[in-house]
Amino acid sequence: MASKERGPNLIRKYVWVLETICRAKEKGITFNELNEKWMEDDISGGVDLPKRTFNNWRVVISDIFNIDIECNPSEYRYYIRQKAEFSRNGLRSWLYNTISVSNALLNSQKIKDRILLEYVPSGQEHLYTIIEAMKENRVLSITYYSYSKDEEYSFDVQPYCVKLFRQRWYLVALSTYTYYKEKGPRLYALDRIKSLQTTEETFEMPEDWSAEDYFYGCFGIIAEQSVKMETVKLKVKASQANYIRDLKMHESQKETERNDEYSIFEYYLRPQYDFIQELLWHGEGMEVLEPLTLREQIIGKIEAMLNNYKSTV
Repeated sequence: MASKERGPNLIRKYVWVLETICRAKEKGITFNELNEKWMEDDISGGVDLPKRTFNNWRVVISDIFNIDIECNPSEYRYYIRQKAEFSRNGLRSWLYNTISVSNALLNSQKIKDRILLEYVPSGQEHLYTIIEAMKENRVLSITYYSYSKDEEYSFDVQPYCVKLFRQRWYLVALSTYTYYKEKGPRLYALDRIKSLQTTEETFEMPEDWSAEDYFYGCFGIIAEQSVKMETVKLKVKASQANYIRDLKMHESQKETERNDEYSIFEYYLRPQYDFIQELLWHGEGMEVLEPLTLREQIIGKIEAMLNNYKSTV
């Protein structure tokens, strides 16, 4: 029966297997133990999991998620070889987490009114077209709305990469027009794209261009290369440090000091607009110690905010 399945239902079963084995932690899980849990779950439909099917799924799971389910030959226990894949920032881990959450939601229809989700702008409707164009290195013709100029513009771009940041998708692309092309790739928010279509024109992707390198040292989606990398030191109140510790603000984060009152966190990045907005969002629980230029920027913005409120009192 399982071999005839396809699509979302089968993907759900792959994820179930991954999660169940992952929860077994270091000791792993035998096939009999796995099958017992399978039979206890509604996903089984009351039918045992054939070992041959399970082994076939292991191969497919490795292809889809790049996560290998291996067997300890001495105890015949199955385990996940590279659990770090679950927490790393990348396409496969994002795919796994997305499908995992989808599974949980699909299995929770009885309490759907008690599960509240964040709104994601409709710009994602263009995502499929962009990704297909990226695969074939095809030029895209887009009509884009500019917030600053309150106008729409139509132009052609070479799609380099896409990035998700705070429920919004962004496209990094190079304009085909000489003036803008010389300035390098630019960023476009998908929710501001009014229309988009793939053209017959193709382009050569630069061999020395890397999406990871392009955003190296950046926080968020602004990748202004003219802003130099710096060591940033933050003093965070102990009550707020736990949140920073559990959910890193940036991959370069290091905790260099910790006591009952505060912690010192260090970062090595480009302190650009998105990062400054993040610091302001944390309010009085966070203080910039270094560099002095960043500290002064934060002070200036706080003073400007205070003046705005004073003018209305």
